[in-house]
Amino acid sequence: MSDITFTVNGRSRTVSDAPDTPLLWVLRDTLGLTGTKYGCGISQCGACTVHLDGRATRSCMTPVGSVAGRRITTIEGLSPDGSHPVQKAWVAEQVPQCGYCQSGMLMTAADLLQRTPRVTDADIDSALAGHICRCGTYQRIRRAVHVASAEIVKGGGR
Repeated sequence: MSDITFTVNGRSRTVSDAPDTPLLWVLRDTLGLTGTKYGCGISQCGACTVHLDGRATRSCMTPVGSVAGRRITTIEGLSPDGSHPVQKAWVAEQVPQCGYCQSGMLMTAADLLQRTPRVTDADIDSALAGHICRCGTYQRIRRAVHVASAEIVKGGGR
């Protein structure tokens, strides 16, 4: 095994995990970043979503060897103080119940709003279609994405 170096939440990190190890396990077990969750392990539920070079990516199916030299952002790096418009909207709209799926949903919503600040219900539904929320807070999630969108459009976002 050789060392693999990449940037996580703005900090260069080097790991010596096997290149085929899922990024999720490297983030959680090697680097101690436990905000990214394991849900299904087959890229179907979205709980493990992180940003890879700015795009929402399922970390459970991404081999760590494929991220050498790239930028990863986890929920911990989205905004350490909770000031990202999506994080603020999630709190304001009381989205989470159990909260298990939320970090993945937040990361996908942040990616969507980065690319499409003025979202429609169809945009939100399409972006979050592969995410599973066992508590069924989908209406609150949609409302929160619209609230974050409004803040970004008026200039209070990232």
